[in-house]
Amino acid sequence: MDAQASSRGSDGLGSDGPHSDGVEEAVAVLKAVADPTRFRLLWALSQQELPVGKLAELVGAHVAAVSQHLAKLRTAGLVASRRDGTRIFYRISGEHVRGLLEEVVVVAGSGGDESTGPGGSAPASATEPAPAARTLRWPRAVGLRPVRRST
Repeated sequence: MDAQASSRGSDGLGSDGPHSDGVEEAVAVLKAVADPTRFRLLWALSQQELPVGKLAELVGAHVAAVSQHLAKLRTAGLVASRRDGTRIFYRISGEHVRGLLEEVVVVAGSGGDESTGPGGSAPASATEPAPAARTLRWPRAVGLRPVRRST
């Protein structure tokens, strides 16, 4: 094992940050989540396991399009599936996915105020007490609601 490899933990992080493979994997996950439809799908799946048809209804898309989005999320390791007869049910692959979504919503909601860090937290040197933890309202935060398509 070379010195560089031995300085990294099992998570691919070393004292100087993630190694090249770790960066590529992280970017692939972020790209998978970066699509609004895929983000909404993940958000819904973080609440409960759902079949493709129900997911299509929730995001207002055709089943074929949702299936393609789910394939990309599966490739990124963000969702898992199980078959029950002829139906396929999807779920997030772990609680880490829910944590990622929550963090993204918090960071996005910080409003870009330069006096705060990611998530709207004040610098450690600030004399003010830290703000209370945010309560996330899942459906409203991502605009998730059943959509009726005209046929």
